[in-house]
Order: sequence, then C-alpha cells, then structure tokens
Amino acid sequence: MSAPNLTVLYRGPLSSCNYGCTYCPFAKHHETDEEHAVDAQALERFLHWCDTRAAPLRVFFTPWGEALTQRRYQDAVSRLSKLPHVEKVAIQTNLSARLDFLETCEPSKVGIWATWHPEWTKEARFLEQCARLHDAGVSFSVGVVGFPKFRDALDSLRAKLPDDVYVWVNAVKSTDAGYSADDLAHFTRVDPLFPLNNVRHPSLGRACAGGHTVISVDGDGVARSCHFIREPIGNLYQAGFERLLEARPCSATTCGCHIGYVHLEYLGLTQVFGSGLLERAMTSPPSPEGPSP
Repeated sequence: MSAPNLTVLYRGPLSSCNYGCTYCPFAKHHETDEEHAVDAQALERFLHWCDTRAAPLRVFFTPWGEALTQRRYQDAVSRLSKLPHVEKVAIQTNLSARLDFLETCEPSKVGIWATWHPEWTKEARFLEQCARLHDAGVSFSVGVVGFPKFRDALDSLRAKLPDDVYVWVNAVKSTDAGYSADDLAHFTRVDPLFPLNNVRHPSLGRACAGGHTVISVDGDGVARSCHFIREPIGNLYQAGFERLLEARPCSATTCGCHIGYVHLEYLGLTQVFGSGLLERAMTSPPSPEGPSP
C-alpha cells in the first residue's frame, strides 16, 4: 500500500517567545543552551524523516512560542520548500524575525501565519514585513488576538494591507466579560469567519481529517490526531507508522481552535482556504449559509 498524502503539524519542545504578552504563557520562559540543543536535535530528526519520505507532504510548524527568530527554523522552512515532494511548508510567527532567508526558499511553497501584537511592535514595522512577504510571492495571512482594545489597531491594519490578504481575528473565548454586540459586529466586519472562531464546534463522532491525512507530531515523534487529543496514534519514527493512519471520528466533545476545527468535514473550510489552508490564507469567500449542522 502506498503512503498517503499527509499533513504534519510539528510542535517541538521550543517554548519561548521574544514578546511578553501577559495572556500568553510562552513569554515567561527563556531556553537555556541545553534546551535549544534538545530542540535542534528533535527538529533535525524530523527534517530527516521529511527528507526520506517520498509521498506528497505538507508541513506546518505550530511552535509553543516564536520559532522563526531561530536560524534553525528559517533553515528548516527553506530546506523543506526545496524538496520536490513537499507541497507546502508553513509556520506561525509574530513576524519579528529577519526575512532574508526567504531568498533561499521556493516561495510558492511557503506559507506564513502572522500574528500582529500591537503592544510589542509598531504597525509600520509589521507592514514592512508583510510587504516583503507579498513582494516575495509568499502566501500569508495576518491577524490579531480579539481583545476589544485592539479594535482601532485592527481597522488600521486592515485598511493598509492589500485587499487580497486575509485578516483574521482570534476570539478570546476565556474572557469573563464576553463581547458586546458592537464588538461582535465590528470584528465580523473585518473577519467574516470571526463568528466561526468565537464558538466551540460540536465534534464528537464527526468526520475529521485528523488521524488520517493530518496529524500532529511532537519533538519525540509522538503522533496524535491533533494537538487537542491526548491519546497517541503511535510514533512517527516507528516502522510501519503510516499503516496506523485511518479515517476516524473525532473523540473530543467540541473543537474551538482554528488549527483543529478547520479539518472538520462538516464545516467545509477546506474549500474556503484551499491551497492556503495551513497558513490560514482564505482563497474563496465563505458560504453565506454557513456550515451544515
């Protein structure tokens, strides 16, 4: 049996960030040299697996923190983008890193999921970085965490970006106060998919690509259906691992994070995002009827 087309969400042990957002735990840790070495070793092992897999592959780096400021992750994106069987390599980032490495990439295969943090970088600097991505021919999306205090910053960002760049808003589901009707309307005007992100979707028993054509993998190679299901499928590096991949209904009651629910079949979001699925770059407008129940 031939190996299937596969998307791997890779999250190694790196767990620090160069920003200090108060709501984010990853700003509180700074790796030691030894911890960086462990992460580098895990990343190299994963890249070797990618090198030797012949079937079509898509890789999405979803780090616990900011990885693109580390040269090894820039090199990883470049290296994977030039492999003939890798269809896309994407990464989540705050876009603070130097982008010179893009000159060594195959840009048509690179995706960037960029989050703007108005409290940590100037709008002009962030827009300069976005312009570099656009000029390089890299597929990307940008967004903000949906705190009402960022509404004006969000509007300014949207007005200054090209119309073809999708600007998303990540709902703050843990907020005690919730959103006012005006907040909801405001965020939805910018991001038509905000209402989908602002709820937890029923997922128990629903068809999902997770565990079949999409998996999450940690630094030790432990593979799961997604980041939000703790039960392992197996280990990526064990002989015959891909024989364990099969269509399986979701075992979680609900799914509330974009990188999880985007793979739920009934939401129909693979059609909305198309080739930009990993980097959250919308390629088709969403249906006005919304997802089926």
